[in-house]
Amino acid sequence: MTDLIAPHGGLSEPVCRMVSAEEADSFRAAAAELVRLPVSTADVSTVHRIGDGTLSPLVGPMNEDIYNRVLDEKVIESNGSLYAWTIPLSLPASAETASELEVGATVALAGPDGQVIGTLDVESVFEWDKPRYISSVYGTDRTDHPGGDMVTVHDADATHLVGGTIQVLPAASNPDFGQHVLSPREVRALLAETGWEAVVAFQTRNPLHRAHEYALVYALESLLKAGKNAGAVLNPLIGETKGDDVNAAIRMQTYEKLISDRAMGDGDSDPELWEPRGESVPDRVRLLGLDIKMFYGGPAEAVMHAIYRQNMGYTHIVIGRKHADAPFHDGEAIWGDFDAQEIFDNLAGDLQIDPVKVGFAAFYESLGRVDLMKNHPDEKSVFISGKDVRATLQQGQMVDPRIMRESTSEILAAAMRSAT
Repeated sequence: MTDLIAPHGGLSEPVCRMVSAEEADSFRAAAAELVRLPVSTADVSTVHRIGDGTLSPLVGPMNEDIYNRVLDEKVIESNGSLYAWTIPLSLPASAETASELEVGATVALAGPDGQVIGTLDVESVFEWDKPRYISSVYGTDRTDHPGGDMVTVHDADATHLVGGTIQVLPAASNPDFGQHVLSPREVRALLAETGWEAVVAFQTRNPLHRAHEYALVYALESLLKAGKNAGAVLNPLIGETKGDDVNAAIRMQTYEKLISDRAMGDGDSDPELWEPRGESVPDRVRLLGLDIKMFYGGPAEAVMHAIYRQNMGYTHIVIGRKHADAPFHDGEAIWGDFDAQEIFDNLAGDLQIDPVKVGFAAFYESLGRVDLMKNHPDEKSVFISGKDVRATLQQGQMVDPRIMRESTSEILAAAMRSAT
């Protein structure tokens, strides 16, 4: 099997720090005797993604030197070369827990339910300079935004960070959508079976509006028009998100319905491209989830999203307007609309995956479909705010089909009615 793209960090294959099923029981028994480092729900997914290679070339949470280099230079070093990396990853610890940890010791990693999820060979225990972290990752000293909340509210008790090398037990599969969540090795094997020579991933944390959907369609069509035998993967992030995001189980229902109904791209794709092929967009789209937390980090997180996808084996990733964006709590923007695209032009280290930069899209009555707004500078588009979409759904009504597919509206409206 020949991979379409190498993993990040100059590796020949993704990192694997997973404990085998045969060794799991003895591993748990040994770990039960160790000092424990509690791991939050959000960071459990980080541990598992280091373990399965989604965060290659990391073999554990970053030690102090690696962590500081990412803050200062936005790179990590691997095999003697520098590679882009924009958000440092170490495990938070309270002062009390940190005082129990010794460099050189092995500790058990315990999830919120108290169950052991892995072990860590401790290399560093160091104070967490939270203002420095927020300034580096978010480009602001303000903390009144979702990313700031993660640090100052959700990790309020954490005063230290811990780094080292890990071994990880396999995670239980989600009963609702686990069939869509695969390791990098499994994804790479699946992609090899398709015969595609290029694959574009579409990152999302939201149910799809037609404008979102069009970004995927546009990216796929761009690759096909460039002469590539290409496919696309709808690759929603299903890890920890903020409270007002639609939960993963509901979102996955909307995505599954779009795929099963073959609605993806319906009415918005280019018939001159597809009709001669005897195909339509759904023939070249797969649904695969990614269980890792959101940082709401705008440009910095866009780069991380690209790293995850390169490790999965995708050759391209859609980077849209306001990628991974969340404003200050007063509504003021932290970043410009296209900062997350521009960061890829000035990376300090290597990154092989290619961003497909897509602008604003909207429905135009003159076309009867969605198109990029840059193609219609003097025409008013059909628009509805996110607030109005939510209000419509909460009333049990369908969103304008020019904005959202009927199946997505139905699932979201039913979920919101049951929640009230």
